[in-house]
Amino acid sequence: MRSTRRDVFRLAALGLAGTVLAPALARAAQGAAFDIKSFGAAGDGRQIDSAAINRAIAAAASGGGGIVRIPAGRYACHSIHLQSLVTLVLEPGATILAAPPPGFDAPDSNAPWEAYQDFGHNHWHNSLIWGEGVHDAAILGPGLIWGHGLARGDASEPGLPSALAPGVANKAIALKRCRNIVLRDFAIREGGHFGIIATGVDNLTIDGLTIDTNRDGMNVDCCRNVEITDCYVNSPTDDGICLKSSYALGEARATENVTIRGCHVTGYQLGSLLDAAYRPVDRRDPGVPTGRIKFGTESNGGFKNIAVNNCTFASCRGFALETVDGGIAEDITFTDITMRDIRNAPLFLRLGARLRGPAGTQVGRLRRVIISDVTCYAPASDMPAIICGIDDHPVEDVSIDTVFFMHRGGASALAAQVVPPEADRAYPEPREFGPLPAQGLFVRHARGLSVSNFEVETERPDARPFYWLDDVQGADFFRLRLPRRLTTPAFSLRDSSDFRVFASGPVADTRLDNVSHASVP
Repeated sequence: MRSTRRDVFRLAALGLAGTVLAPALARAAQGAAFDIKSFGAAGDGRQIDSAAINRAIAAAASGGGGIVRIPAGRYACHSIHLQSLVTLVLEPGATILAAPPPGFDAPDSNAPWEAYQDFGHNHWHNSLIWGEGVHDAAILGPGLIWGHGLARGDASEPGLPSALAPGVANKAIALKRCRNIVLRDFAIREGGHFGIIATGVDNLTIDGLTIDTNRDGMNVDCCRNVEITDCYVNSPTDDGICLKSSYALGEARATENVTIRGCHVTGYQLGSLLDAAYRPVDRRDPGVPTGRIKFGTESNGGFKNIAVNNCTFASCRGFALETVDGGIAEDITFTDITMRDIRNAPLFLRLGARLRGPAGTQVGRLRRVIISDVTCYAPASDMPAIICGIDDHPVEDVSIDTVFFMHRGGASALAAQVVPPEADRAYPEPREFGPLPAQGLFVRHARGLSVSNFEVETERPDARPFYWLDDVQGADFFRLRLPRRLTTPAFSLRDSSDFRVFASGPVADTRLDNVSHASVP
Protein backbone atom coordinates (compact mmCIF):
# COMPACT_ATOMS: atom_id res chain seq x y z
CA MET A 1 0.00 0.00 0.00
CA ARG A 2 1.37 3.39 -0.95
CA SER A 3 0.36 6.92 -1.90
CA THR A 4 -1.53 7.07 -5.20
CA ARG A 5 -0.84 10.60 -6.34
CA ARG A 6 1.48 9.40 -9.14
CA ASP A 7 -1.08 6.76 -10.20
CA VAL A 8 -3.86 9.33 -10.38
CA PHE A 9 -1.75 11.57 -12.60
CA ARG A 10 -0.94 8.58 -14.79
CA LEU A 11 -4.62 7.70 -15.15
CA ALA A 12 -5.47 11.30 -15.92
CA ALA A 13 -2.88 11.21 -18.70
CA LEU A 14 -4.78 8.27 -20.19
CA GLY A 15 -7.75 10.57 -20.62
CA LEU A 16 -9.82 9.40 -17.67
CA ALA A 17 -9.93 12.63 -15.74
CA GLY A 18 -13.27 14.31 -16.34
CA THR A 19 -14.95 11.07 -17.46
CA VAL A 20 -17.39 8.96 -15.52
CA LEU A 21 -14.42 7.83 -13.42
CA ALA A 22 -13.97 11.25 -11.86
CA PRO A 23 -15.61 10.27 -8.52
CA ALA A 24 -13.44 7.17 -8.26
CA LEU A 25 -10.30 9.11 -9.10
CA ALA A 26 -11.13 11.77 -6.56
CA ARG A 27 -11.47 9.16 -3.86
CA ALA A 28 -8.34 7.36 -5.01
CA ALA A 29 -6.35 10.59 -4.78
CA GLN A 30 -7.16 10.76 -1.10
CA GLY A 31 -6.46 7.09 -0.44
CA ALA A 32 -4.00 4.46 -1.56
CA ALA A 33 -3.03 2.10 -4.33
CA PHE A 34 -3.13 -1.60 -3.64
CA ASP A 35 -0.54 -3.90 -5.18
CA ILE A 36 -1.97 -7.41 -5.42
CA LYS A 37 1.41 -8.92 -4.50
CA SER A 38 1.04 -7.28 -1.08
CA PHE A 39 -2.07 -9.42 -0.66
CA GLY A 40 -0.37 -12.70 -1.56
CA ALA A 41 -0.53 -12.92 -5.34
CA ALA A 42 2.40 -14.85 -6.82
CA GLY A 43 2.07 -14.13 -10.55
CA ASP A 44 3.84 -17.36 -11.44
CA GLY A 45 1.03 -18.89 -13.54
CA ARG A 46 0.66 -21.81 -11.11
CA GLN A 47 -0.70 -20.47 -7.82
CA ILE A 48 -4.38 -19.46 -7.97
CA ASP A 49 -4.22 -15.71 -7.37
CA SER A 50 -7.89 -14.72 -7.59
CA ALA A 51 -8.31 -14.75 -3.79
CA ALA A 52 -5.42 -12.32 -3.41
CA ILE A 53 -6.79 -10.04 -6.13
CA ASN A 54 -10.23 -10.09 -4.52
CA ARG A 55 -8.69 -9.13 -1.18
CA ALA A 56 -6.96 -6.17 -2.79
CA ILE A 57 -10.19 -5.07 -4.49
CA ALA A 58 -12.12 -5.38 -1.21
CA ALA A 59 -9.49 -3.34 0.62
CA ALA A 60 -9.67 -0.57 -1.98
CA ALA A 61 -13.47 -0.52 -1.87
CA SER A 62 -13.62 -0.48 1.93
CA GLY A 63 -11.39 2.58 1.96
CA GLY A 64 -13.76 4.51 -0.28
CA GLY A 65 -12.16 3.57 -3.57
CA GLY A 66 -8.73 3.27 -5.09
CA ILE A 67 -6.44 1.66 -7.62
CA VAL A 68 -5.62 -2.02 -7.64
CA ARG A 69 -2.28 -2.64 -9.37
CA ILE A 70 -1.60 -5.85 -11.23
CA PRO A 71 2.13 -5.74 -12.01
CA ALA A 72 3.95 -7.83 -14.62
CA GLY A 73 3.39 -11.56 -14.19
CA ARG A 74 0.97 -14.32 -15.07
CA TYR A 75 -1.86 -14.60 -12.56
CA ALA A 76 -3.87 -17.81 -12.75
CA CYS A 77 -7.36 -16.97 -11.52
CA HIS A 78 -10.86 -18.13 -10.96
CA SER A 79 -13.62 -15.54 -10.51
CA ILE A 80 -12.55 -11.96 -9.75
CA HIS A 81 -15.18 -9.66 -8.23
CA LEU A 82 -15.31 -6.03 -9.36
CA GLN A 83 -16.47 -3.45 -6.82
CA SER A 84 -17.59 0.18 -6.97
CA LEU A 85 -15.05 3.02 -7.01
CA VAL A 86 -12.20 0.64 -7.83
CA THR A 87 -9.90 0.86 -10.84
CA LEU A 88 -8.14 -2.34 -11.84
CA VAL A 89 -4.87 -1.59 -13.70
CA LEU A 90 -3.21 -4.35 -15.72
CA GLU A 91 0.32 -3.04 -16.04
CA PRO A 92 2.69 -3.85 -18.94
CA GLY A 93 3.49 -7.56 -18.94
CA ALA A 94 0.54 -8.46 -16.69
CA THR A 95 -1.71 -11.36 -17.70
CA ILE A 96 -4.83 -12.53 -15.90
CA LEU A 97 -5.11 -16.17 -16.96
CA ALA A 98 -8.29 -18.22 -16.57
CA ALA A 99 -7.25 -21.16 -14.41
CA PRO A 100 -8.57 -24.64 -15.20
CA PRO A 101 -12.02 -25.40 -13.75
CA PRO A 102 -13.57 -26.16 -11.38
CA GLY A 103 -13.29 -23.19 -9.06
CA PHE A 104 -15.25 -20.44 -10.81
CA ASP A 105 -18.38 -18.95 -9.25
CA ALA A 106 -21.64 -20.74 -9.97
CA PRO A 107 -24.03 -19.26 -12.55
CA ASP A 108 -26.58 -17.01 -10.90
CA SER A 109 -30.25 -17.81 -11.43
CA ASN A 110 -32.21 -15.76 -13.95
CA ALA A 111 -35.59 -17.45 -13.53
CA PRO A 112 -38.17 -17.03 -14.96
CA TRP A 113 -36.54 -15.27 -17.94
CA GLU A 114 -34.07 -17.94 -18.98
CA ALA A 115 -36.21 -19.31 -21.83
CA TYR A 116 -35.95 -16.12 -23.88
CA GLN A 117 -32.19 -16.09 -24.52
CA ASP A 118 -29.45 -18.68 -24.44
CA PHE A 119 -27.44 -19.76 -21.39
CA GLY A 120 -24.65 -17.25 -21.85
CA HIS A 121 -27.00 -14.25 -21.77
CA ASN A 122 -28.70 -15.40 -18.59
CA HIS A 123 -25.77 -15.64 -16.18
CA TRP A 124 -22.94 -13.32 -15.15
CA HIS A 125 -21.25 -14.74 -12.06
CA ASN A 126 -19.77 -17.73 -13.90
CA SER A 127 -17.10 -15.52 -15.42
CA LEU A 128 -13.41 -14.80 -15.04
CA ILE A 129 -14.14 -11.17 -14.03
CA TRP A 130 -17.64 -10.00 -13.09
CA GLY A 131 -19.49 -7.17 -11.43
CA GLU A 132 -23.16 -6.66 -10.54
CA GLY A 133 -24.58 -3.37 -9.32
CA VAL A 134 -21.12 -1.78 -9.58
CA HIS A 135 -20.65 1.94 -10.25
CA ASP A 136 -17.74 4.24 -11.07
CA ALA A 137 -15.24 1.51 -11.82
CA ALA A 138 -12.73 0.66 -14.51
CA ILE A 139 -10.41 -1.95 -15.95
CA LEU A 140 -7.38 -0.41 -17.65
CA GLY A 141 -4.52 -1.85 -19.66
CA PRO A 142 -2.15 -2.38 -21.29
CA GLY A 143 -2.08 -5.94 -19.91
CA LEU A 144 -3.84 -9.08 -21.16
CA ILE A 145 -6.85 -11.10 -20.06
CA TRP A 146 -6.42 -14.65 -21.35
CA GLY A 147 -9.46 -16.89 -21.11
CA HIS A 148 -7.85 -20.10 -22.33
CA GLY A 149 -10.04 -22.94 -21.12
CA LEU A 150 -13.20 -20.87 -20.70
CA ALA A 151 -16.21 -22.64 -22.19
CA ARG A 152 -17.29 -21.31 -25.57
CA GLY A 153 -20.99 -22.09 -25.24
CA ASP A 154 -23.56 -24.22 -23.49
CA ALA A 155 -22.43 -27.69 -24.52
CA SER A 156 -19.08 -29.39 -24.19
CA GLU A 157 -16.69 -29.05 -27.11
CA PRO A 158 -13.45 -30.94 -27.81
CA GLY A 159 -10.76 -29.65 -25.49
CA LEU A 160 -13.13 -27.36 -23.60
CA PRO A 161 -15.41 -27.92 -20.60
CA SER A 162 -19.18 -27.59 -20.74
CA ALA A 163 -20.50 -24.28 -19.43
CA LEU A 164 -23.18 -26.28 -17.62
CA ALA A 165 -20.65 -28.18 -15.51
CA PRO A 166 -20.08 -27.02 -11.89
CA GLY A 167 -17.25 -24.57 -11.43
CA VAL A 168 -16.90 -23.68 -15.11
CA ALA A 169 -16.86 -20.13 -16.50
CA ASN A 170 -17.79 -19.08 -20.04
CA LYS A 171 -17.11 -15.30 -20.17
CA ALA A 172 -14.00 -13.18 -19.70
CA ILE A 173 -15.82 -10.07 -18.37
CA ALA A 174 -19.49 -9.87 -17.35
CA LEU A 175 -21.32 -6.79 -16.07
CA LYS A 176 -24.93 -6.57 -14.93
CA ARG A 177 -26.93 -3.49 -13.87
CA CYS A 178 -23.87 -1.27 -13.52
CA ARG A 179 -23.20 2.38 -14.26
CA ASN A 180 -20.24 4.59 -15.07
CA ILE A 181 -17.87 1.88 -16.28
CA VAL A 182 -14.70 2.27 -18.34
CA LEU A 183 -12.86 -0.58 -20.10
CA ARG A 184 -9.74 0.72 -21.79
CA ASP A 185 -6.44 -0.23 -23.43
CA PHE A 186 -6.14 -3.92 -22.55
CA ALA A 187 -6.34 -7.06 -24.67
CA ILE A 188 -8.48 -10.19 -24.44
CA ARG A 189 -7.44 -13.51 -25.92
CA GLU A 190 -9.88 -16.45 -26.07
CA GLY A 191 -12.72 -14.80 -24.18
CA GLY A 192 -15.08 -17.79 -24.01
CA HIS A 193 -18.70 -17.33 -25.10
CA PHE A 194 -18.27 -13.56 -24.68
CA GLY A 195 -15.09 -11.58 -24.32
CA ILE A 196 -17.31 -8.92 -22.75
CA ILE A 197 -21.00 -9.08 -21.95
CA ALA A 198 -22.55 -5.93 -20.49
CA THR A 199 -26.25 -6.22 -19.59
CA GLY A 200 -28.16 -3.20 -18.32
CA VAL A 201 -25.04 -1.02 -18.05
CA ASP A 202 -25.50 2.74 -18.34
CA ASN A 203 -22.67 5.15 -19.16
CA LEU A 204 -20.25 2.59 -20.57
CA THR A 205 -16.98 3.43 -22.31
CA ILE A 206 -15.10 0.72 -24.21
CA ASP A 207 -11.98 2.20 -25.76
CA GLY A 208 -8.76 0.96 -27.28
CA LEU A 209 -9.31 -2.75 -26.68
CA THR A 210 -7.78 -5.55 -28.74
CA ILE A 211 -9.90 -8.70 -28.65
CA ASP A 212 -8.85 -11.92 -30.39
CA THR A 213 -11.36 -14.56 -29.45
CA ASN A 214 -13.18 -17.76 -30.33
CA ARG A 215 -16.77 -16.50 -30.09
CA ASP A 216 -18.34 -13.05 -29.62
CA GLY A 217 -15.89 -10.24 -28.99
CA MET A 218 -18.26 -7.96 -27.09
CA ASN A 219 -22.01 -7.95 -26.47
CA VAL A 220 -23.68 -4.74 -25.31
CA ASP A 221 -27.16 -5.76 -24.16
CA CYS A 222 -29.92 -3.47 -22.84
CA CYS A 223 -27.39 -0.68 -22.26
CA ARG A 224 -27.70 3.09 -22.52
CA ASN A 225 -25.17 5.82 -23.24
CA VAL A 226 -22.39 3.68 -24.66
CA GLU A 227 -19.25 4.66 -26.54
CA ILE A 228 -17.18 1.97 -28.29
CA THR A 229 -14.12 3.50 -29.91
CA ASP A 230 -10.84 2.47 -31.51
CA CYS A 231 -11.23 -1.24 -30.80
CA TYR A 232 -9.78 -4.12 -32.83
CA VAL A 233 -11.88 -7.28 -32.66
CA ASN A 234 -11.06 -10.58 -34.35
CA SER A 235 -13.75 -13.25 -33.94
CA PRO A 236 -13.71 -15.81 -36.76
CA THR A 237 -16.51 -18.02 -35.43
CA ASP A 238 -18.95 -15.42 -34.11
CA ASP A 239 -19.72 -11.70 -34.07
CA GLY A 240 -17.13 -9.04 -33.30
CA ILE A 241 -19.10 -6.11 -31.89
CA CYS A 242 -22.70 -7.06 -31.18
CA LEU A 243 -25.52 -4.95 -29.77
CA LYS A 244 -28.43 -6.84 -28.25
CA SER A 245 -31.62 -6.06 -26.35
CA SER A 246 -32.61 -9.36 -24.75
CA TYR A 247 -35.19 -10.16 -22.08
CA ALA A 248 -32.47 -11.13 -19.61
CA LEU A 249 -33.38 -8.29 -17.22
CA GLY A 250 -37.02 -9.36 -17.13
CA GLU A 251 -38.16 -6.47 -19.31
CA ALA A 252 -37.95 -5.34 -22.92
CA ARG A 253 -35.24 -2.70 -22.46
CA ALA A 254 -33.76 -0.95 -25.50
CA THR A 255 -30.08 -0.55 -26.22
CA GLU A 256 -29.86 3.14 -27.01
CA ASN A 257 -27.63 6.18 -27.34
CA VAL A 258 -24.66 4.23 -28.68
CA THR A 259 -21.68 5.32 -30.75
CA ILE A 260 -19.37 2.79 -32.43
CA ARG A 261 -16.49 4.70 -33.99
CA GLY A 262 -13.08 3.94 -35.44
CA CYS A 263 -13.32 0.18 -34.86
CA HIS A 264 -11.94 -2.70 -36.93
CA VAL A 265 -13.67 -6.09 -37.06
CA THR A 266 -12.14 -9.16 -38.69
CA GLY A 267 -12.59 -12.91 -39.10
CA TYR A 268 -9.02 -14.17 -39.33
CA GLN A 269 -7.79 -17.32 -37.61
CA LEU A 270 -7.85 -17.20 -33.83
CA GLY A 271 -4.73 -15.54 -32.44
CA SER A 272 -3.64 -13.96 -35.69
CA LEU A 273 -4.70 -10.46 -34.67
CA LEU A 274 -2.55 -10.47 -31.54
CA ASP A 275 0.45 -11.91 -33.37
CA ALA A 276 -0.25 -9.68 -36.43
CA ALA A 277 -0.15 -12.62 -38.86
CA TYR A 278 -3.75 -12.16 -40.09
CA ARG A 279 -4.04 -15.76 -41.28
CA PRO A 280 -7.25 -16.35 -43.28
CA VAL A 281 -9.67 -19.08 -42.26
CA ASP A 282 -10.32 -22.09 -44.45
CA ARG A 283 -12.60 -20.90 -47.25
CA ARG A 284 -14.11 -24.39 -47.48
CA ASP A 285 -15.81 -24.01 -44.11
CA PRO A 286 -19.24 -22.41 -44.80
CA GLY A 287 -19.73 -21.49 -41.15
CA VAL A 288 -16.83 -19.06 -40.92
CA PRO A 289 -15.77 -16.38 -40.75
CA THR A 290 -18.25 -14.14 -38.94
CA GLY A 291 -16.42 -11.26 -37.27
CA ARG A 292 -18.83 -8.43 -38.09
CA ILE A 293 -20.72 -5.62 -36.38
CA LYS A 294 -24.28 -6.82 -35.74
CA PHE A 295 -27.41 -5.63 -33.93
CA GLY A 296 -29.34 -8.74 -32.81
CA THR A 297 -30.41 -11.47 -32.79
CA GLU A 298 -31.78 -10.95 -29.26
CA SER A 299 -33.97 -7.92 -29.89
CA ASN A 300 -36.89 -7.74 -27.46
CA GLY A 301 -36.17 -4.14 -26.47
CA GLY A 302 -34.91 -2.83 -29.81
CA PHE A 303 -32.17 -0.40 -30.78
CA LYS A 304 -32.52 3.39 -30.73
CA ASN A 305 -30.36 6.40 -31.53
CA ILE A 306 -27.22 4.59 -32.64
CA ALA A 307 -24.34 5.75 -34.85
CA VAL A 308 -21.73 3.49 -36.46
CA ASN A 309 -19.04 5.38 -38.32
CA ASN A 310 -15.45 5.25 -39.57
CA CYS A 311 -15.16 1.49 -39.15
CA THR A 312 -13.55 -1.23 -41.26
CA PHE A 313 -14.56 -4.85 -41.86
CA ALA A 314 -12.08 -7.41 -43.22
CA SER A 315 -12.40 -11.12 -43.99
CA CYS A 316 -15.79 -11.40 -42.31
CA ARG A 317 -19.53 -10.98 -42.87
CA GLY A 318 -21.26 -7.70 -43.59
CA PHE A 319 -23.20 -5.38 -41.29
CA ALA A 320 -26.43 -6.82 -39.84
CA LEU A 321 -29.30 -4.87 -38.28
CA GLU A 322 -31.94 -7.31 -37.05
CA THR A 323 -35.05 -6.94 -34.94
CA VAL A 324 -36.95 -10.22 -34.77
CA ASP A 325 -38.20 -10.42 -31.16
CA GLY A 326 -40.61 -7.49 -31.02
CA GLY A 327 -38.26 -4.56 -30.47
CA ILE A 328 -38.28 -1.23 -32.29
CA ALA A 329 -35.08 -0.38 -34.19
CA GLU A 330 -35.04 3.28 -35.16
CA ASP A 331 -32.86 6.32 -35.73
CA ILE A 332 -29.70 4.49 -36.78
CA THR A 333 -26.84 5.67 -38.98
CA PHE A 334 -24.13 3.56 -40.62
CA THR A 335 -21.61 5.82 -42.35
CA ASP A 336 -18.05 6.02 -43.66
CA ILE A 337 -17.43 2.28 -43.74
CA THR A 338 -14.89 0.23 -45.69
CA MET A 339 -15.35 -3.54 -46.10
CA ARG A 340 -12.98 -6.00 -47.74
CA ASP A 341 -13.18 -9.75 -48.37
CA ILE A 342 -16.80 -9.86 -47.19
CA ARG A 343 -18.35 -13.33 -47.21
CA ASN A 344 -22.10 -12.61 -47.40
CA ALA A 345 -24.47 -9.64 -47.86
CA PRO A 346 -22.67 -6.31 -47.31
CA LEU A 347 -25.81 -4.94 -45.62
CA PHE A 348 -28.57 -6.99 -43.99
CA LEU A 349 -31.58 -5.13 -42.56
CA ARG A 350 -34.15 -7.59 -41.24
CA LEU A 351 -37.49 -7.14 -39.51
CA GLY A 352 -38.68 -10.64 -38.60
CA ALA A 353 -41.11 -12.61 -36.47
CA ARG A 354 -39.08 -15.07 -34.45
CA LEU A 355 -40.75 -13.47 -31.38
CA ARG A 356 -38.72 -15.21 -28.71
CA GLY A 357 -40.21 -13.59 -25.63
CA PRO A 358 -43.19 -13.69 -23.27
CA ALA A 359 -46.58 -14.73 -24.61
CA GLY A 360 -48.19 -11.97 -26.63
CA THR A 361 -44.95 -10.54 -28.04
CA GLN A 362 -45.79 -8.68 -31.25
CA VAL A 363 -43.74 -7.91 -34.35
CA GLY A 364 -41.59 -4.81 -33.87
CA ARG A 365 -40.58 -2.05 -36.27
CA LEU A 366 -37.44 -1.14 -38.21
CA ARG A 367 -37.39 2.46 -39.40
CA ARG A 368 -35.41 5.64 -39.98
CA VAL A 369 -32.06 4.20 -41.02
CA ILE A 370 -29.39 6.14 -42.92
CA ILE A 371 -26.57 4.32 -44.70
CA SER A 372 -23.95 6.35 -46.55
CA ASP A 373 -20.40 6.31 -47.86
CA VAL A 374 -19.87 2.56 -47.83
CA THR A 375 -17.50 0.58 -50.01
CA CYS A 376 -17.46 -3.22 -50.07
CA TYR A 377 -15.32 -5.75 -51.95
CA ALA A 378 -16.63 -9.32 -51.67
CA PRO A 379 -14.76 -11.67 -54.04
CA ALA A 380 -16.06 -14.81 -52.30
CA SER A 381 -19.74 -13.80 -52.34
CA ASP A 382 -22.43 -13.05 -54.90
CA MET A 383 -24.96 -11.67 -52.39
CA PRO A 384 -26.60 -8.26 -52.80
CA ALA A 385 -27.47 -5.96 -49.94
CA ILE A 386 -30.74 -7.05 -48.32
CA ILE A 387 -33.63 -5.06 -46.82
CA CYS A 388 -36.45 -7.32 -45.74
CA GLY A 389 -39.55 -6.89 -43.60
CA ILE A 390 -42.58 -9.15 -43.44
CA ASP A 391 -46.06 -8.91 -44.90
CA ASP A 392 -47.99 -6.02 -43.25
CA HIS A 393 -44.86 -5.03 -41.32
CA PRO A 394 -42.57 -3.15 -43.74
CA VAL A 395 -39.14 -1.78 -43.09
CA GLU A 396 -39.68 1.99 -43.14
CA ASP A 397 -37.75 5.07 -44.23
CA VAL A 398 -34.34 3.76 -45.23
CA SER A 399 -31.92 6.06 -47.05
CA ILE A 400 -28.86 4.68 -48.87
CA ASP A 401 -26.41 7.11 -50.45
CA THR A 402 -22.96 6.83 -52.00
CA VAL A 403 -22.16 3.14 -51.88
CA PHE A 404 -19.95 0.94 -54.05
CA PHE A 405 -20.29 -2.84 -53.92
CA MET A 406 -18.15 -5.28 -55.89
CA HIS A 407 -18.62 -9.02 -55.68
CA ARG A 408 -18.00 -12.25 -57.49
CA GLY A 409 -21.13 -12.28 -59.64
CA GLY A 410 -21.52 -15.10 -62.13
CA ALA A 411 -25.19 -15.88 -61.42
CA SER A 412 -27.18 -17.45 -64.27
CA ALA A 413 -30.44 -16.40 -65.90
CA LEU A 414 -32.11 -19.11 -63.82
CA ALA A 415 -31.03 -17.31 -60.63
CA ALA A 416 -32.81 -14.19 -61.88
CA GLN A 417 -36.12 -16.09 -61.77
CA VAL A 418 -35.81 -17.23 -58.16
CA VAL A 419 -38.47 -16.06 -55.69
CA PRO A 420 -36.86 -16.52 -52.26
CA PRO A 421 -38.84 -17.81 -49.26
CA GLU A 422 -40.19 -15.33 -46.76
CA ALA A 423 -38.45 -17.10 -43.83
CA ASP A 424 -40.32 -14.86 -41.36
CA ARG A 425 -39.59 -16.98 -38.32
CA ALA A 426 -36.18 -18.31 -39.32
CA TYR A 427 -32.96 -17.34 -37.62
CA PRO A 428 -32.09 -14.00 -39.23
CA GLU A 429 -29.17 -14.66 -41.55
CA PRO A 430 -28.86 -13.89 -45.28
CA ARG A 431 -28.31 -17.57 -46.06
CA GLU A 432 -31.87 -18.39 -44.91
CA PHE A 433 -33.18 -16.89 -48.16
CA GLY A 434 -31.08 -19.09 -50.40
CA PRO A 435 -30.04 -17.73 -53.80
CA LEU A 436 -31.19 -14.16 -54.37
CA PRO A 437 -32.40 -12.69 -57.69
CA ALA A 438 -30.50 -9.40 -57.52
CA GLN A 439 -26.96 -8.21 -58.09
CA GLY A 440 -27.00 -5.07 -55.97
CA LEU A 441 -30.05 -4.68 -53.75
CA PHE A 442 -32.85 -7.07 -52.73
CA VAL A 443 -35.83 -5.33 -51.08
CA ARG A 444 -39.01 -6.98 -49.83
CA HIS A 445 -41.79 -5.46 -47.69
CA ALA A 446 -40.54 -1.89 -47.37
CA ARG A 447 -41.96 1.64 -47.38
CA GLY A 448 -40.18 4.92 -47.98
CA LEU A 449 -36.90 3.81 -49.61
CA SER A 450 -34.40 6.31 -51.01
CA VAL A 451 -31.34 5.11 -52.94
CA SER A 452 -28.81 7.43 -54.60
CA ASN A 453 -25.29 7.21 -55.96
CA PHE A 454 -25.36 3.42 -55.78
CA GLU A 455 -22.96 1.35 -57.88
CA VAL A 456 -22.45 -2.41 -58.07
CA GLU A 457 -19.88 -4.28 -60.14
CA THR A 458 -19.24 -7.98 -60.58
CA GLU A 459 -16.03 -9.82 -61.39
CA ARG A 460 -17.93 -12.16 -63.72
CA PRO A 461 -20.98 -11.47 -65.90
CA ASP A 462 -24.20 -11.75 -63.90
CA ALA A 463 -27.67 -12.32 -65.37
CA ARG A 464 -29.66 -10.98 -62.43
CA PRO A 465 -31.28 -7.52 -62.36
CA PHE A 466 -29.42 -4.94 -60.36
CA TYR A 467 -32.39 -4.14 -58.09
CA TRP A 468 -35.23 -6.48 -57.09
CA LEU A 469 -38.25 -4.98 -55.30
CA ASP A 470 -41.25 -6.86 -53.92
CA ASP A 471 -44.06 -5.14 -51.99
CA VAL A 472 -42.29 -1.78 -51.81
CA GLN A 473 -44.29 1.44 -51.46
CA GLY A 474 -42.56 4.70 -52.21
CA ALA A 475 -39.11 3.98 -53.67
CA ASP A 476 -36.91 6.71 -55.16
CA PHE A 477 -33.74 5.85 -57.09
CA PHE A 478 -31.52 8.74 -58.12
CA ARG A 479 -28.25 8.96 -60.01
CA LEU A 480 -27.53 5.25 -60.08
CA ARG A 481 -24.32 4.19 -61.79
CA LEU A 482 -25.16 1.49 -64.32
CA PRO A 483 -23.37 0.08 -67.39
CA ARG A 484 -23.97 2.08 -70.54
CA ARG A 485 -25.22 -1.04 -72.26
CA LEU A 486 -27.50 -3.02 -70.02
CA THR A 487 -27.59 -6.74 -70.71
CA THR A 488 -30.00 -7.38 -67.81
CA PRO A 489 -32.89 -5.29 -66.45
CA ALA A 490 -31.92 -2.58 -64.02
CA PHE A 491 -35.06 -3.31 -61.94
CA SER A 492 -37.41 -6.19 -61.35
CA LEU A 493 -40.61 -4.97 -59.65
CA ARG A 494 -43.41 -6.94 -58.01
CA ASP A 495 -46.55 -5.65 -56.29
CA SER A 496 -45.05 -2.22 -55.68
CA SER A 497 -46.26 1.38 -55.93
CA ASP A 498 -44.99 4.95 -56.19
CA PHE A 499 -41.73 3.91 -57.83
CA ARG A 500 -39.42 6.52 -59.37
CA VAL A 501 -36.00 6.39 -61.02
CA PHE A 502 -34.28 9.39 -62.53
CA ALA A 503 -30.87 10.70 -63.62
CA SER A 504 -29.58 7.14 -63.83
CA GLY A 505 -27.58 6.72 -67.03
CA PRO A 506 -29.15 4.32 -69.55
CA VAL A 507 -32.43 4.06 -67.61
CA ALA A 508 -34.96 6.63 -68.75
CA ASP A 509 -36.58 8.71 -66.03
CA THR A 510 -39.57 6.59 -65.00
CA ARG A 511 -42.47 6.83 -62.60
CA LEU A 512 -44.84 3.95 -61.91
CA ASP A 513 -47.82 4.43 -59.62
CA ASN A 514 -48.66 0.75 -59.37
CA VAL A 515 -47.00 -2.33 -60.80
CA SER A 516 -47.76 -6.01 -60.26
CA HIS A 517 -44.85 -7.42 -62.23
CA ALA A 518 -42.49 -5.52 -64.51
CA SER A 519 -38.90 -4.92 -65.49
CA VAL A 520 -37.29 -1.51 -65.96
CA PRO A 521 -36.16 -0.88 -68.61
